[in-house]
Amino acid sequence: MGSTFSAENRDQVVEAVAWAAAEEQPLEILGRGSKRALGRPVQAAHSLDLSKLSGITLYEPEELVLSARAGTPLAEIEAALDAENQMMAFEPADLAPLLGTETGNGSIGGMLACNLSGPRRIKAGAARDHFLGVESASGRGEVFKSGGRVVKNVTGYDLCKLLCGSYGTLAVMTDVTLKVLPRPQKTYTVLLLGLDDATAVKAMSRALGSPHEVAGAAHLPAALAAGSEVSYVAAAGGAVTALRLEGPGPSVEYRCAALRRELADLGETEELHSQNSLTFWRELRDVRPFWTGSDRAVWRLSVAPSLGPEVVASIAEGEAFYDWGGGLVWLALSADGDAGAARIRDVLQPLGGHATLIRAPAEVRAAEAVFQPQDPAMAALQARVKEGFDPHRILNPGRMYAGL
Repeated sequence: MGSTFSAENRDQVVEAVAWAAAEEQPLEILGRGSKRALGRPVQAAHSLDLSKLSGITLYEPEELVLSARAGTPLAEIEAALDAENQMMAFEPADLAPLLGTETGNGSIGGMLACNLSGPRRIKAGAARDHFLGVESASGRGEVFKSGGRVVKNVTGYDLCKLLCGSYGTLAVMTDVTLKVLPRPQKTYTVLLLGLDDATAVKAMSRALGSPHEVAGAAHLPAALAAGSEVSYVAAAGGAVTALRLEGPGPSVEYRCAALRRELADLGETEELHSQNSLTFWRELRDVRPFWTGSDRAVWRLSVAPSLGPEVVASIAEGEAFYDWGGGLVWLALSADGDAGAARIRDVLQPLGGHATLIRAPAEVRAAEAVFQPQDPAMAALQARVKEGFDPHRILNPGRMYAGL
């Protein structure tokens, strides 16, 4: 029978990991459990629960820096930032509803461990680009620190970048430090109506190449647009291509009008303002179009933007929508068999890009490659990194790749 260790401070984390290393007993590392179904099922009988390792340890709004213990709920951090009219600019996704758990329950450590970033990534960068410092326990039960409170504080190896996106397989983060930014005064969204996928990608490319500082570019086919909670989008009666503009009010209004004029040759345009605009991008951030139909697998494909429509057409199954100007494709299809894994990998192999299986039954995630299969050189490098941080292979074993 497995045990659950609950840690309230760094010393208890180190004690649990040191015991696991000495006994060579694998541990499943849990922040608040909201992303437990993301990745391969962990091959561990014991778990380390960090939900009590919580609380903001430092927040200096004037310095745009925040530190928190790894188990701190994202909702608590966002509330503190909202009070100062600030934000995490990389717009972390809340995938809990997509994965079948309660919204708003993710932790800051879990978000960084999965490198979750939303639609603003095309302008502001990924979560790892805002990750300034970390305190962690390695798989040996040894504490190490990396980075600090400013961007230029890194000397030697930038371990924050390495740990971000490692899914808890290299170390247990106990305290993290992030760069935060002021929240935009205004957020408008230009909507282009009725475009097919290929034309939409060309429109998004034009907009992103313009001088108007587009902070989000996405495309929803008609069926998915009809399910939006934003009435203007749901009632559009066709596909919707969305371009987000942020900043001071007069600037946003000017850029919005200019962008509509420049794209008028593509068809009818509309605008979303204020709350409607915020709601729409939150829906895309959290992949709300695929919350229903939990029996379907959900894939995240990263491709060259110009190739997105070709990839979707070649797969010829399921439903898809586009983010990051077409470079990110969210795809939902039947979870039967291999959940489309063989077909998707075959399509991507000659075109480039990679695919991650975000939602599928546990038996499918155990049998298929959830993350993009690695070439031998990259697999050998990852194995050496794992050996360096976690020689006993006790931290989230198998979460990313079998045997690691």
